[in-house]
Amino acid sequence: MKFAFIIDPLARLIPGHDTSVALMEAAQELGHEVWATQANELSVIGGKTWGMLSRVTLTPVKQIEGRWEAAQVWYEVEQPNFAPLEAMDAVFMRTDPPVNIPYLYATYLLDSIDPAKTLVVNSPKGLRAANEKMYALQFEGAIPETIVSQNKRVIREFVEKKGAAVLKPLGGKAGEGILFLEAGDRNLNSLVEISTQQGLIPVMVQTYLPEAKEGDKRIILLNGKPIGAINRIPTGNEFRGNMAVGGRVAKTEITDREHQICTQLEPVLQRDGLYFVGIDIIGGYLTEVNVTSPTGIREIDLFNGVSLGKKVIEWVVSQ
Repeated sequence: MKFAFIIDPLARLIPGHDTSVALMEAAQELGHEVWATQANELSVIGGKTWGMLSRVTLTPVKQIEGRWEAAQVWYEVEQPNFAPLEAMDAVFMRTDPPVNIPYLYATYLLDSIDPAKTLVVNSPKGLRAANEKMYALQFEGAIPETIVSQNKRVIREFVEKKGAAVLKPLGGKAGEGILFLEAGDRNLNSLVEISTQQGLIPVMVQTYLPEAKEGDKRIILLNGKPIGAINRIPTGNEFRGNMAVGGRVAKTEITDREHQICTQLEPVLQRDGLYFVGIDIIGGYLTEVNVTSPTGIREIDLFNGVSLGKKVIEWVVSQ
């Protein structure tokens, strides 16, 4: 089969960490062709989605002394061909956030791929429907007490009522722009003004969960079912557990409560064509549903001696 990956430039990816590379390696190791393109190289011509597609050959990472090691030159790229994406059996849309206007336009371009010929992971309509912060609001009982607002007074009153809260930009990634808000902080108004751009842009504000000190668990879901998890634990004075800001990763298990949350999400994710998803859970509460380019596979594979990438590719082949 032929697999295309819409990703950021290969030179910017970290082969020992990025899930996109793990998926490409898995496809190659299972005997499939791997192709790559970027969102800004897509076009619609004659009602079909086209792209500048380059065949990619990877040198897989190796596990050495408990970590992934990549070759100095870990990929080779052939000259690109301008071809319809329907020539591919599956297309993975894994461009990193922010989900801005160019990103949204790229999902509209992907709408012109015939789903009877090519599976798109994740569905363009699903990507548009699932803001990674807002999407979680529909799962009552699973999320902590949460508001979304751009009104400084509304946000301040929520923080004062709760004593402490976490503010999240609606379009960020990797912990970018997440702030710890505390009642009585003389900088509170300024922090809210900066984050909302003086009341122009809404933000999410959730009650602070003290269990965050014990870790922010990432669970990978395939077609709505959990297939692996990793715990991300804050280090030093950092309250965020994201790996991108230095969070320490640790082996973990999926609890009964977390299985219940996954079961609650499953039919909704399947309805929206969100096949490959990473959810974040703190203290038994769902905090985010990551659908654009969820990561964590490399770390889970390392701790558990598995290959989630192969499991994902095998699932795609079976569709």
